Amino acid sequence: MVPSEELAGGKPAVLCQHPGLALAAWLTVWRPPARPAPGVSKGARVDRAAKLGKGVAIAAGATVEAGAVVGDRTVLCSGSYVGKDAVVGEDCFLHPNAAVLERCRVGARGILHAGAVVGSDGFGYLWDGERHRKVPQMGIVRVEEDVEIGANAAIDRATLGETIIGRGTKIDNLVQVGHNVVVGEHSLLCGQAGVAGSARIGKRVTLAGQVGVSDHVVLGDGVIATGQCGIVRGANVEAGTVISGMPAQRHRDFLRSAAWYARLPELAKRVERLEAREPGKGEGGTAWKSESPKS
Repeated sequence: MVPSEELAGGKPAVLCQHPGLALAAWLTVWRPPARPAPGVSKGARVDRAAKLGKGVAIAAGATVEAGAVVGDRTVLCSGSYVGKDAVVGEDCFLHPNAAVLERCRVGARGILHAGAVVGSDGFGYLWDGERHRKVPQMGIVRVEEDVEIGANAAIDRATLGETIIGRGTKIDNLVQVGHNVVVGEHSLLCGQAGVAGSARIGKRVTLAGQVGVSDHVVLGDGVIATGQCGIVRGANVEAGTVISGMPAQRHRDFLRSAAWYARLPELAKRVERLEAREPGKGEGGTAWKSESPKS
């Protein structure tokens, strides 16, 4: 699949404007995602007070608590869990051991991979002079439509109010989203990224692998944080900015700093040679001796 005959290199090819999208469409047709037959397995635990939509498929070992709502055609695999008064929308797919905890919400067409947790307690503790006292986490998580959450990712419930994952956002494996965070629509959070409490992530933001976002940070729409970038507490990053490094700075400035960093051994040697020069030796300039004690 190529966008032009020239790129085909004389080989048989399918011409298409966007080869990547065409490949995705073809793979979906060639091998569509497997969906189990509708029905509730005898080994499933579904409370009588839960509400199940039409065509749901609930495997043995799955649990649906009282007051929970499971939308039409949603699949709950073995070990998945929908807590008390939680809501899972239509056409969702919860892989083994995925959990939507008490009162949390997952919108239509959501995908939770194995071990993903929506609604774990936020990391809230206060030192009372003797120990870390837990602050009860009374809020919820609201995941909007068409969100995919990777294996062993964790989205913490708010202390009060809601932690929000915007429509169309994709979250990779092993990502942590803290309490009271708001993630805008169609953002990408890549593997091992971490977002601390009360951060605000705009629309179409990309957090590359192992990016760390401190609490109360604001990232404008379209921000890109490159791998292992560290964004310090209270930072406010303008829309469309590409940032890198720790502490985070504009990508171009980071590249300049990195170039100087690579030269530090050379510059250190030059400084040592200059400090070792005695007065009257060398060409031009003022010479000096190092005042630092000898090792």
